[in-house]
Amino acid sequence: MTAFQNILLHLPIFVKSKKSTLKTQTIGTILRELREAKGLLLREVGAKLSLDPTILSKIEQDKRMPTKEQVKSLANFYKDQKNEVIIAWLSDKLYYEVQDEDLALQAMLVAEEKIKYNKSKR
Repeated sequence: MTAFQNILLHLPIFVKSKKSTLKTQTIGTILRELREAKGLLLREVGAKLSLDPTILSKIEQDKRMPTKEQVKSLANFYKDQKNEVIIAWLSDKLYYEVQDEDLALQAMLVAEEKIKYNKSKR
C-alpha cells in the first residue's frame, strides 16, 4: 500500500449512504459507487468524458488524485451528485495537505472563518 493510499483510507469525507446514515468515503470510493450505480464500465465513462480508463481506475482505487479539470468533468457527468463529488475532492485535498500538522483542526476552523468572512463581503 502506498503512502497516498494509506492517507486516503483515513480521510473523513461524510456523505449520505443509501440508508441515509453518514459514512466516510474518499473521492475514489464515491466515484466508483456512482459509476457502478449507473451500471457503467470504466471504459464507458472514460469514452464519454475523453478520460483514459486507466487513470479513472487509479482514481477510483485511491492511487491517484483527480485534477480539477477531471473533477469538473466527473461532477458534470454525475449531475445529481455534483456537489458530493466536488466536496469529496476538496476535502481529500485539504486533508492531504494538513494531515500531519499538530494544529490542523484549529487551522481548518480559521480557514472556515476566513471563507465565511470573504463570502459576506461580496
